[in-house]
Amino acid sequence: MEINIKSTTIIAVKKDNMLAIGGDGQVTFGNYVIKNTARKIRRMYRDSILSGFAGSAADGLALYERLEKKIEEYNGNLLKASVELAREWRTDKVLRRLEAMIIVGNKDNLLVISGNGDILEPDDNIAVVGSGAPYAYAAAKALIKFTNLNALEIVKNSLEIASNICIYTNSNIITDFIQW
Repeated sequence: MEINIKSTTIIAVKKDNMLAIGGDGQVTFGNYVIKNTARKIRRMYRDSILSGFAGSAADGLALYERLEKKIEEYNGNLLKASVELAREWRTDKVLRRLEAMIIVGNKDNLLVISGNGDILEPDDNIAVVGSGAPYAYAAAKALIKFTNLNALEIVKNSLEIASNICIYTNSNIITDFIQW
């Protein structure tokens, strides 16, 4: 199953003891915008984990709920919880129909959990999902290489750039970060 998400852009960047995540507020229904102020990022597990989703809102929220239960079950071990969620996602007939992708990270891990039950850990500490992902990713790569911006500033600027290019990404940006 290939998930073709045309509804948002979520990006997370880890740099210099900071993890920042951000997303735009746009939700589309077919070929029109139905909401401009959606919040698609959240904190988890005692504010030590940041997450964001792209895809169907109901599916994304269902996955958040399941991931939070797994994180609690594994006492905050994000990697173990993510592997178990992905395994469950891949084998459960209902979960396999969910159309969403999640970025989740903490001080130790930055992961993308896909609708195919895959877990991807980016080599460059930049994770992106959603329709504007290629634009935000390219912007973040350039900003990391050619500026001294921190992770939060890179996330904000990358989303602003994506919102100027991708019709499914708006400039109503919500961000969050954790430091250690």
